[in-house]
Amino acid sequence: MSGCGTLVTVNDPDLPDSADAPEPAEPHPTARRSPALIAVAVALPVALVVGVLVAAVIAGRDPIREPVALGTVPAPAAESPECAALIAALPENLGDFERAELMDPAPVGAAAWQADDAKEVVLRCGVDRPLEFNAASPLTVVDAVQWFEVPGEEGLDASTWFAVDRGVYVALTVPHGSGPTPLQDASAAITGALEQQPLDPAPVPTP
Repeated sequence: MSGCGTLVTVNDPDLPDSADAPEPAEPHPTARRSPALIAVAVALPVALVVGVLVAAVIAGRDPIREPVALGTVPAPAAESPECAALIAALPENLGDFERAELMDPAPVGAAAWQADDAKEVVLRCGVDRPLEFNAASPLTVVDAVQWFEVPGEEGLDASTWFAVDRGVYVALTVPHGSGPTPLQDASAAITGALEQQPLDPAPVPTP
């Protein structure tokens, strides 16, 4: 008897022949995905990007603003009925400037507006007649309000405009480069709240 083992082939009738074995199932083709599923897969990243951009724009338009601190200036008529009427009639916006809260103690008859770049427009009602305003001073008329401009001192990037034809003097300090809209919007409020009065300039200085 040989020492080598004998290879035994078992023919089980219940086992399928290799020739008769079923073909393996094809993988599900990605090209046959639902069009709706593809649309969602594409739209979702776009929506996320748009959402981030919108949030960034909103955040940029609504910065956190600190209250504006205003020092005191001579304003003998600040508590007058005229100034009270004007302060109540002031708009929420002067051009690109938005009404700002004043830091306590807030001076009477004053208001401020602030832009996104932190520049400020400041209004003070009931101030003294500007020293430079005399009978020969040039005036600018905006919405029926006569304004006298006092340029800012060196180093101050703003001018102060005085409404000189009302019962009280109103000063509006506007940063350079702000355009005409702040003065126009302030003029509209002054026209609606204060009646026009004759001018009362100082005499022309003698040489």
